[in-house]
Amino acid sequence: MKSAHSRPAMLARAAALSILVLGFTAGCRGTVPIGELLDDPGRYDGETVRVKGRVTESVGALGYGGYRIQDGTGTLNVVSRGRGAPTEGARVGIEGIFHSVFTFGNRSEAVLEERDRFDP
Repeated sequence: MKSAHSRPAMLARAAALSILVLGFTAGCRGTVPIGELLDDPGRYDGETVRVKGRVTESVGALGYGGYRIQDGTGTLNVVSRGRGAPTEGARVGIEGIFHSVFTFGNRSEAVLEERDRFDP
């Protein structure tokens, strides 16, 4: 009589659990400090990143928006299409494409092209 806990069944359950855990952790990517993005903009240029912080300036109209987010390590410009801009003072998390605009001396400017927002 075979047990419901046979070795092949246990291995199958362990494999399924491993796949679920890997899928969950892949979906829970961490955020990158804005200061790190601005300190090495070439490393992140064109990459999808996640940041979070407080909105310091905001403008939006007809579903388009532009705002600045600050996290204590730096400030980053964000452009949004289809969602507008959050209000000043709001805490937001953003996932988007990082674009290095320029680096001059010790100053870097960049913009994050918003793809999604999440609760910080």
